Amino acid sequence: MGIFENMHTEPAGALICDIAVVGGGLAGLTAAVALASAHIDTLLVAPPYRPDNRTTALLGGSVAALETLGVWERCRAQAAPLRAIRLVDDTGRLLRAPEVVFEANEIGLECFGYNVENRHLIAGLAARAAELPALRIVTTPAVAVSAGERRASVALAGGGRVEARLVVGADGRNSLCRQAAGIATREWRYPQSALTCNLKHRRQHQNISTEFHTPAGPFTLVPLAGERSSLVWVTEPEDAERLAALDDAALSLAIERRSHSILGKVAVEPGRGLFPLVGMTAQPFAANRIALIGEAAHVIPPIGAQGFNLGLRDAVAVAELAAEAVRAGADPGAPALLDRFDAARRADTASRALAVDLLNRSLLTDLAPVQALRGFGVALLDSVGPLRRALMREGLGPRGETPRLMRGMAL
Repeated sequence: MGIFENMHTEPAGALICDIAVVGGGLAGLTAAVALASAHIDTLLVAPPYRPDNRTTALLGGSVAALETLGVWERCRAQAAPLRAIRLVDDTGRLLRAPEVVFEANEIGLECFGYNVENRHLIAGLAARAAELPALRIVTTPAVAVSAGERRASVALAGGGRVEARLVVGADGRNSLCRQAAGIATREWRYPQSALTCNLKHRRQHQNISTEFHTPAGPFTLVPLAGERSSLVWVTEPEDAERLAALDDAALSLAIERRSHSILGKVAVEPGRGLFPLVGMTAQPFAANRIALIGEAAHVIPPIGAQGFNLGLRDAVAVAELAAEAVRAGADPGAPALLDRFDAARRADTASRALAVDLLNRSLLTDLAPVQALRGFGVALLDSVGPLRRALMREGLGPRGETPRLMRGMAL
């Protein structure tokens, strides 16, 4: 049964709206809910979405946005608070960094955010979407997108089409919207793959996320509700394929050994993900009546809980700008608005991607000076309180102006 089974489904034909959102993943659903909550005539083109086993670590601003949109109350019970983040140098090298623990209460917070399974987030967003009169949902897939002088058009399978003054492309890394806008990308690859799964364990995680830094990449355990955690194991591609092919008992034992049994005996749950580590950024994020959000705009490795939080900031930023324009009687797809969106999101995305890239590459190098510099930097964070607290605050969100929804303010 599809997640949108009980939602509005429009017949084939021309459908006109102010804003069309293409893509029903987390970023697309968030953008559609945000726009419709602001009473903007919105149409979501989203075939039935079937979430996998992945989870999302939501930082504080993302939680505030979902709470303001009436979504968080629907999935809060399935989320685990992240009260501390522990970094452990498990490289085995001569020059190693000290273990460091970042605690949310040190910067006056109860927690840095929450970790929750994507299926609960999707269900919460879909339930809220179904309540909004300003939102129409088409479950027919988009097959082509084109940009015109006054409107953009989304062609649907079966012959229908959607026309909007602005199209928000949330259709993933192989985005039709990005191609239609004529937007180029910069891409890069890492000599790594990531294995993801969820697991049960004997010991309490105490709401501490633990990241072991290994020579092949980070091995990260993030708390889930109850005695469960999610795992992102970044390693060499051949090793990741070997691990993914193990039976449940063998993989559970490998995880327990790699984690030094900090969670006791573990048992992997059904459902594993395996994907190569790549990076991509669109240049620019918007053009020709099309604005890109989520993985249509940028892809970064699953390190440091930045991926979906960046996508959610994209979603609420474009919703805020578009809502302001529609209310003022202005064109939400005008070049000036798209330029504002691109400028607002580019610096944030670039800084997060750079931080993740530097951290990841610093683990892969065997150069002693780089290892020493990394160890010295972590030691400074461990011993210099103001520096550590500044880094924690920076990690939670951009230093520039924060979108209204992420400050708990309705559009």
